[in-house]
Amino acid sequence: MAERGIFVTGTGTEVGKTVVAAALARTLAADGKAVAVFKPCVTGLSDYPAGGAESGPGIDESAHRLADHALLRLAAGSGQSDAEIAPYRYDPPASPHLAAAMAGEEIDPERLLAAARSAGEGADVLVCEGVGGLLVPLSPTYLVRDLAADLGFPLVVVASPGLGTINHTLLTLEAAPTAGLEVAAIVLTPWPAEPSVVELSNRETIANLSGVEVLTLPPLEPAHPQSWPPLRLTGRFPST
Repeated sequence: MAERGIFVTGTGTEVGKTVVAAALARTLAADGKAVAVFKPCVTGLSDYPAGGAESGPGIDESAHRLADHALLRLAAGSGQSDAEIAPYRYDPPASPHLAAAMAGEEIDPERLLAAARSAGEGADVLVCEGVGGLLVPLSPTYLVRDLAADLGFPLVVVASPGLGTINHTLLTLEAAPTAGLEVAAIVLTPWPAEPSVVELSNRETIANLSGVEVLTLPPLEPAHPQSWPPLRLTGRFPST
């Protein structure tokens, strides 16, 4: 597995984890790093017109809307297959443990770890994106937080910039150290061109209360990584 990596998590679902993970991968790749990407499980493939097959969602990477694993691949400039990026992929938009149960199976932590190590082989950096938040169950007894701890990479926590984000973000930061996880940065997204008083205050308050670097990322055009601004971490994560 790549010696260096980052694990991108969020304060919940639909907060921009994939966009941030993709922006990190794109920045590293643009700086000449060989980047591999990994996501333990993708759910909700039924939301994409072509369904969940290997030749289906996200394979037309010129489309506006890409499945998570396809966006990560596009951003990294990776030649990885769907299975190499996301070993478990399900149609229903549900928690991984439930989506797996609906398919008559259970997500195997050892398979996830082996897949992550394999994905990172030959890469300078492995960018991993979690599913939902840290306490989302991948299986009935194995959480996203457990996977992050087993991989041992520092965290980037993704949060929305608006009302309610202070509580959600600080709760996520409290959940990380219990598994020995280090938080490298927080990213608020989508950050507006003209942030409101609330959004500016949220950024400042989270930084002051957490002592963690708080970055912002504007809305991105998913299918056009060349238009994205760089997203660089100045903390413990490898320089970009």
